[in-house]
Amino acid sequence: MSGSNGETPAPRGGVLGILKRLDDGLSVIERQLLGWSIVIMAVNTVANVIMRLVFSSSIFFSEELNQFLIILVTFVGISEAARMGRHIRMSAFTDMLGPTASKIMMIIITTGTACLLFLLAWYSVDYVMSLIKSNRLTPALRIPYYFTVLWVPFGLTVTGIQFLFAAATNIFKPGTHLSYRVEDTFEAEDHHL
Repeated sequence: MSGSNGETPAPRGGVLGILKRLDDGLSVIERQLLGWSIVIMAVNTVANVIMRLVFSSSIFFSEELNQFLIILVTFVGISEAARMGRHIRMSAFTDMLGPTASKIMMIIITTGTACLLFLLAWYSVDYVMSLIKSNRLTPALRIPYYFTVLWVPFGLTVTGIQFLFAAATNIFKPGTHLSYRVEDTFEAEDHHL
């Protein structure tokens, strides 16, 4: 049974209870990172505009800082989108299937997506390692360049975890679930037409 917004009630024990506790911890970290990053971006951008208008000079690190924060928001934000079932999906085919086939397809899709994200995370770790060896520094802040892309493997990994959570939810719970927290309500809405 799902709530009015499609969110599924929280399980109390077992595999899904453990997943819920892990997911809650990840969610707190991600939301803090996203919230503070957006606040810092806004303050940085406004300060840079004021500097340009008042002193006819930009803050030398403003653009570089915003690029770093955009990478962080993008790759941490994809996990939050996956958690809330707001990722892009092509559902025309699965919507035509019956409930059982749709559920099986969702398990295959979420597991496959998780595997792909873990593979991309592996490659991104390799890329970060190559940046560490190169000793490159960012032009303005003069910090190691790899600091700016550390969020890529983190974001891909936690998003992969979200899709594994979705696969486990579809295996252990009735109904078809877009994510660990969100049940696909299309079928229920379709029957009311």
